[in-house]
Amino acid sequence: MSTAFRLRDNGIDLYVRLTPKAALDRIDGVETTADGRSNVKARVRAVPQNGAANQALERMMAKALGVPASAVSVVAGSTSRLKTLRILGEPAELAKSVEALSG
Repeated sequence: MSTAFRLRDNGIDLYVRLTPKAALDRIDGVETTADGRSNVKARVRAVPQNGAANQALERMMAKALGVPASAVSVVAGSTSRLKTLRILGEPAELAKSVEALSG
């Protein structure tokens, strides 16, 4: 089983499956897909137009991980449900925070 993130020199890359137009903004833990990859399941109320859902995801993840919103950005999958977020910060601390999300 893989992890939902990859360590980098200056932070982590976090793999997320986003559901837009949800009833509320929330993180639903970590899921493992049939091909063995893991990703964080997230929902946002924002609609997937003009990057609104991506921005909502960035803000929600920043708050959940205790980093500034400017430290979180979508680097892959901007028009897909499966996204890669780059989160800048201390990699080991971010890894602990992500593992805490998986409950």
